[in-house]
Amino acid sequence: MLDLEVVPERSLGNEQWEFALGMPLAQAISILQKHCRIIKNVQVLYSEQTPLSHDLILNLTQDGIKLLFDACNQRLKVIEVYDLSKVKLKYCGVHFNTQAIAPTIEQIDQSFGATHPGVYNAAEQLFHLNFRGLSFSFQLDSWNEAPKYEIPHGATVKRMYIYAGNNLQDTKAPVMPLACFLGNVYAECVDVLRDGVGPLGLRLRLLTAGCGPGVMADAKVRAVERNIYFGDSCQDVLSALGSPHKVFYKSEDKMKIHSPSPHKQVPSKCNDYFFNYFTLGVDLLFDSSTHLVKKFVLHTNFPGHYNFNIYHRCDFKIPLVIKKEGAAAQREDCTLTTYSKWDQIQELLGHPMEKPVVLHRSSSANNTNPFGSTFCFGLQRMIFEVMQNNHIASVTLYGAPRPSSRARAEAIGH
Repeated sequence: MLDLEVVPERSLGNEQWEFALGMPLAQAISILQKHCRIIKNVQVLYSEQTPLSHDLILNLTQDGIKLLFDACNQRLKVIEVYDLSKVKLKYCGVHFNTQAIAPTIEQIDQSFGATHPGVYNAAEQLFHLNFRGLSFSFQLDSWNEAPKYEIPHGATVKRMYIYAGNNLQDTKAPVMPLACFLGNVYAECVDVLRDGVGPLGLRLRLLTAGCGPGVMADAKVRAVERNIYFGDSCQDVLSALGSPHKVFYKSEDKMKIHSPSPHKQVPSKCNDYFFNYFTLGVDLLFDSSTHLVKKFVLHTNFPGHYNFNIYHRCDFKIPLVIKKEGAAAQREDCTLTTYSKWDQIQELLGHPMEKPVVLHRSSSANNTNPFGSTFCFGLQRMIFEVMQNNHIASVTLYGAPRPSSRARAEAIGH
């Protein structure tokens, strides 16, 4: 049985780990994976068709705990303990819920010092006792004539909630706490830079927990902006974004068959390679011969996708060039985001001329993909990977075609 410390408006945890409000989903899952021998039978609950309309929930069924993550920013919003018989709880080092200590109103009053009465909800037949960042719900017997102003003696806690602010109903996931940075850099937002034809590069607003020389107490979150463009070198990218989490060499190009003359393409002696920045939700593809950026991939990290939880969600904005009839030939007045759906994008950009490429991912160890195929559509030097629920799984951005060596030579000659 887990023995956990409750910190109102902050966290639930022990000396080895803690679930902190504002923690990214990937970190919480990492804790669960690391302690899988102790914390078992975890469910991931989400809405398959409308993933943005409901919180994403990690349900620790064996321990009676639910972790509710904001559907958009995927940070921890509420910690709910829904079965207090499955877990030990303490506050300031003193237990208020164990197998020997029942979490009665008297016990809660003694541990937390209630200064105002509870609020009775007739529909739920529950009394809610609220503190800042912490709420208790007390179960009442349905056959009792419940008093409306005072929690009856001996009433026991049915549920406990930890959240930010004064009101559980209005709470939002706080910003990521300093303790969650762990030396990583995160992207607050990513803007796609473009001209009238297509994308040119990315502007990333990065967050890092910078600290003074050796003094963790002085640590604070710093925001910096970095621009990277098609044609940037490896060195340019490393100095702007730091080292990638992983470098991945392409073994094969599955899209080659869709090029005009795949049989005429000379096999390359070395492979193009990706820089994977998992906490930014971004991949960069470098050309194997020039070592310059030729492709960006932005990941939305929707549940129900094969790559879910590999990347953090990239919160991107792509300005669209909409061709208007009449005098005003072109206007940039629409923006595509991480949360745009494919039918909305088609309304703005028009329907692709070609049929989609069907992408069916599967690992070599296990050839089944429980989430099904995705569909790739190309528009304005962008490839949209579309899930079956109409949401975008990823956007791949291409640079302008580079002139051939002969064309470059002729241009220099003229």
